[in-house]
Amino acid sequence: MFVFLFIYILVFLVAVFKIRKGQIDGALIFIIFGLPIYITTLSVTTLYDLKAWVPFLQYFKEIIILVSLVSVLIAIKKRPKLYPIDWLYLAYLGYILLYAILPLGEYGFKDKLIALKSVSFFTFIYFTGRFFDLSKINLSKSFYYMCLIAIPAAIIVLVEAITYTHFQTFTGYADYFFYFFNQEPSGHHGLNWTFEAENDGPKRFASFFANPLDHAAGTLVSISAILALITTNTPKLKLNQFLIVAFICSLCSIIFALSRASLASYLLIIFVYAYITKRKQWLSYFYLLGALACVFVFSFLSGDLYQFLIGTINFSNSSSAYHLIQWAEGIQAIISHPLGHGLGASGRVSAFLGSNIGGENQLIIIAVQAGVIALGLYIAIYVSMIRISLKMVLERKGRARKIALFILLLKLGMIIPFLTAEAESYIYIGYITSFFSGIMINLKYNADGDRGRHKRPEIGQNGTEDHAGGTLQTV
Repeated sequence: MFVFLFIYILVFLVAVFKIRKGQIDGALIFIIFGLPIYITTLSVTTLYDLKAWVPFLQYFKEIIILVSLVSVLIAIKKRPKLYPIDWLYLAYLGYILLYAILPLGEYGFKDKLIALKSVSFFTFIYFTGRFFDLSKINLSKSFYYMCLIAIPAAIIVLVEAITYTHFQTFTGYADYFFYFFNQEPSGHHGLNWTFEAENDGPKRFASFFANPLDHAAGTLVSISAILALITTNTPKLKLNQFLIVAFICSLCSIIFALSRASLASYLLIIFVYAYITKRKQWLSYFYLLGALACVFVFSFLSGDLYQFLIGTINFSNSSSAYHLIQWAEGIQAIISHPLGHGLGASGRVSAFLGSNIGGENQLIIIAVQAGVIALGLYIAIYVSMIRISLKMVLERKGRARKIALFILLLKLGMIIPFLTAEAESYIYIGYITSFFSGIMINLKYNADGDRGRHKRPEIGQNGTEDHAGGTLQTV
């Protein structure tokens, strides 16, 4: 188990070393390899009675981003031009900051800062990618790293499934949450309720991720990266054995994580990809498999899984009913206080203190805390990112198209989890999405600026056309 602590500290040190040398892509090393094992690392640290280390390890991720952001801002040689999407991020951050500074809500300044980080730190991650030196990043390598994560995750989850034993029972998971958050184990497996699909129902497995829902969300990164990598400027796909293995591994993970929202998102990502890239054969297979799955479920499936699926459809199971109750409570709170109840009133802080208002929905959590204006800005950012990425997928080629496709698939895929959970708490997918959203906008406007001054670049033999720092870049 100590290997997780070793890897976590190692990738942090590697990232810091690279950042100090001006290689800001070191931040991606930590994000991709450190964040999936974040909670497992803290649990193992507790298991080995190194509790004094935990507060320091917790802030590694923020340190990496803030140091990277400062480094990229210092490296800027002229005043950057801000575009509408940048102003939306700044407006959201500025508005949320008011709720931390002003005497609003029932929570103290420390709790408000924790809530502030939960709902707004993604803006710092975005601007780190936004002002990143594009000549210093290899997108394909980063995408391959994301695919690589799927393989050990699947190996562990298969062992969990075969032995029908949660990996977290050996990592000190329950001890970590009890010691640092005063949370007693819940559910029937000595962990918490997210590790079972229903009351004493089938087990959900998390591999080395924070929990099964975080694990399932992580597979959306893998499948989006795979689809981005196989895409070329022609109808031909660029497949290799590694990507096939990574796809099979991501499929294993999404199945055994048993998250309805992420499974639906996983299928949605593949469907959207097939539709956008006009792969009619894929769509035909998709419709056929969908029909066969329905026949199998309603004709042959029985037992716990059948009840789990039917209860999900008609909202009769306790988990689905709880979602409805939380949504209704949150909506009522928003109607009664359209400017919000203050930071911490919903989400992570209040959940740990047992005084949560609403929840089970990222949009409701934001609106309950900071009101409908903050919600409007958040939705505007999300919709703008989808619109920009879709336009780039349709109009660009090379790495600009790949990263736009990656962001488009992730953003669309995360819509369902956003409606059913505090999705910003999934730190791996959250950091990845925000960082690469910044890089996408960076690439878009750098290329647009070049086109405004020069003739449109010729497409090379490998079909790439994107500029970064005036140099033709390949994927």
